[in-house]
Amino acid sequence: MKIRKTILAIWATVATLLFVTSAQPTAYGLEFPMTTRLVLPDAPAGTALLVVAPSTATAVSASLTSALNSRRAVFSSEIALVSAMSISIEAARKPLGARRVTKAMMEAEYGWGEEQYTCLNRLWTKESHWNYQARNPRSGAHGIAQALPATKMDKVGTDWRTNPVTQIQWGLLYISERYNSPCAAWNKWRRSHYY
Repeated sequence: MKIRKTILAIWATVATLLFVTSAQPTAYGLEFPMTTRLVLPDAPAGTALLVVAPSTATAVSASLTSALNSRRAVFSSEIALVSAMSISIEAARKPLGARRVTKAMMEAEYGWGEEQYTCLNRLWTKESHWNYQARNPRSGAHGIAQALPATKMDKVGTDWRTNPVTQIQWGLLYISERYNSPCAAWNKWRRSHYY
């Protein structure tokens, strides 16, 4: 009976961890899905463990405990990642923070250096003044990169209305795919006043 309670407690903890790790980072913190599906192994824990010998049950319990400990380590790293993403999102709500986040992303994801950042800074300053809530009332262009139509940013994330990091990711991807570099996009903007 004691082993059964231990196993049930472990499964309850695992279910809780699975629920918490299903949280999605948004501009407002963590958002939990409205429905959660928990898939258990084919043989339910209660039926499989009630019929085994005590020594086997102890081994199963030790195995579950080991799995739970490794899951805790993964869970901790996931929480650290969500925390870092939240900090980036909150920082990017201000123009200076958006510039810092962008510069780091440019270097890490595209290998673009200071010269490219200077061009991008000029471009997005002209487009939106680095305001993630910027919206052109005539065209409907939206966000830091002024996506037109704004729904193009769904390609990167559906939270583009409220998440400046999603807007930055989309803007850098757009520039990379269309112009190969921010300086080429800036040169296009100087000729046409759009890019």
